[in-house]
Amino acid sequence: MLETQAPNRFSIFHRGPSKGPDFEAWREGICRGFCRLDVGPADQDYIDCHNEFAQVNSIAVATPKGGSARFARTRDLLTDGCDDLVLISATRGTVRVTQRNKAIGLTVGQMCLTEMNVVGAADLTRSGGFTTARFPRRLLLQVAPMAETQLARPLGHDRTLNTMIDRYFRLCHDVAGDLDILGQKAAEQHLTDLVGLLLGTRDRTDLIEPGESSAGRLNFIKADVLRNLDQNDLTIESVARANALSARQAQRLFASSGTTFSEFVLEQRLLLARRLLLHEQSRHRKVSDIAYTVGFNDLSYFHKSFRRRFGVSPADMRAEFEREH
Repeated sequence: MLETQAPNRFSIFHRGPSKGPDFEAWREGICRGFCRLDVGPADQDYIDCHNEFAQVNSIAVATPKGGSARFARTRDLLTDGCDDLVLISATRGTVRVTQRNKAIGLTVGQMCLTEMNVVGAADLTRSGGFTTARFPRRLLLQVAPMAETQLARPLGHDRTLNTMIDRYFRLCHDVAGDLDILGQKAAEQHLTDLVGLLLGTRDRTDLIEPGESSAGRLNFIKADVLRNLDQNDLTIESVARANALSARQAQRLFASSGTTFSEFVLEQRLLLARRLLLHEQSRHRKVSDIAYTVGFNDLSYFHKSFRRRFGVSPADMRAEFEREH
């Protein structure tokens, strides 16, 4: 069933057997249709779930309550093309999260970053509960460019930061219905910044204005690169100019982090190409089309770089993935 509380707040709930017309209407119309998740029982053949949602501009926060529900991204749902990132935070007991075939156990205070473009699930049980915050991938990568290196692992060793995220999450959930669009955008940015700190920006350098910190400047530059990977004429000169720096200054920032501008761009383009190759919605796209989409204008260079990075050709990687799935 669906209960609307405000234009951007609502709850869904079902308590009973995981079969019958009421369950199917709840599962298909609300869970799969709106939430883009399949929901089944986590304990025996019974659903016990009341899930409260709040939309804070482009971020969706959810608080599931109850004793039996498994929220899953199944293979057939992946065709919707959603690649959002989801932060799952354990609030009681032990929570089991899966990504592909990897299982992650979370205890109270721990968090885990998952992605919507792979098969995965999170279990709500009598012995474990959690909350979730779902972010558009690009929004989170803008404040934490290396967030994807933190996927599918327990996070949250800084208790103070965990508490800040948890309290701001609850604030967003509780007041979302009273915020105008400007308030929602501000809350969205604050929550994103806090999660960005969790994912690797260990101080506040990501949140300050460009020019105040070399680490902060570098992250702004990396965010610009990620926004423009599809441009095959992307250069350090253009990115530096957009951040009020000279090309030499930008080169020094990358060097201080142990890499170069070209190496960073190549790595991010190859990672994006791999995601597209293995995505259900892109299965019929030509490899050359994907290469051009992520910014390569030399197919020979793309194939050579891809093989060097992943050990197989793009076509072989796709074929192997399809055989396994």
